Amino acid sequence: MKSSKSNKEKAINTTYLSIFGNAIMAVVKLLTGIFGNSYALIADAIESTTDVFSSLLVLFGLKYATKPPDDNHPYGHGRAEPLITFGVVGFLIVSAFVIFFQSIQNIKVPHESPEPYTLIVLAIVIFIKEIFYRLVNKKGDETKSSALKADAWHHRSDALTSLMAFLGISIAIFMGEGYESADDWAALLASGLILFNAFRIFRPALGEIMDEHLYESLVTEIRIHSKKVKGVIDTEKCLVRKSGLYFHVDLHVIVDGTISVKEGHNIAHLVKYELLQLLPEISDVLIHIEPNQDE
Repeated sequence: MKSSKSNKEKAINTTYLSIFGNAIMAVVKLLTGIFGNSYALIADAIESTTDVFSSLLVLFGLKYATKPPDDNHPYGHGRAEPLITFGVVGFLIVSAFVIFFQSIQNIKVPHESPEPYTLIVLAIVIFIKEIFYRLVNKKGDETKSSALKADAWHHRSDALTSLMAFLGISIAIFMGEGYESADDWAALLASGLILFNAFRIFRPALGEIMDEHLYESLVTEIRIHSKKVKGVIDTEKCLVRKSGLYFHVDLHVIVDGTISVKEGHNIAHLVKYELLQLLPEISDVLIHIEPNQDE
């Protein structure tokens, strides 16, 4: 399917962009934090470094999850994607705790205020990371990829930690003596935001693994298109489960109870063909024919 291939390419190309962007941001923030005397920036660099590894994990997951079905995996390899998302959440949690404990240590030890130019670097970083968030999140919506959505929230959490660092450094610089540890407190607060975002990423991926009903709009589209097929009176059950970038559908279609088995079989094939053509995010449809009970 051309659209399916396009979704795969979109997701993978977006992940390459994430890796490249996170690597540059990590280096810039680390060097600025070291020379600018700001642990909030160094903590931010740690978070960006974990983003690089998590994006690599997402890339691996997307490539594996989009492999075609085989004898051992007749439904494809899509469930690898939410599993990879759990790995991304793990990276977020680890980075949050590293930042948390190091911030506590730095608060206890007196140190100089950060350099003013760190604020300029942070302002640029916040702007860039928000752009990355919006871009990756949009691609996640387009491709229905939970891993890309997780990667997008990595960018948003990075922007938030940078914003916290910006506020902390501003207080340390402009309030003067006695407020030197303000950027450490900012890093501490940022670790809490990272944990919160980790939960936001984890929850939908868990729902996908558990086949939670989350796709009501898709079900509505399936019913509308199915009822337009000649011979279909109505639809009954419609169950949807997500596997990677695509969906598997179980649909009960109501037809005239007096028609032959062959005619019912042909209607089922027509419905399946229409849905696969009109909704390319669907990879397979299982049709069950029901006789019209009103007859």
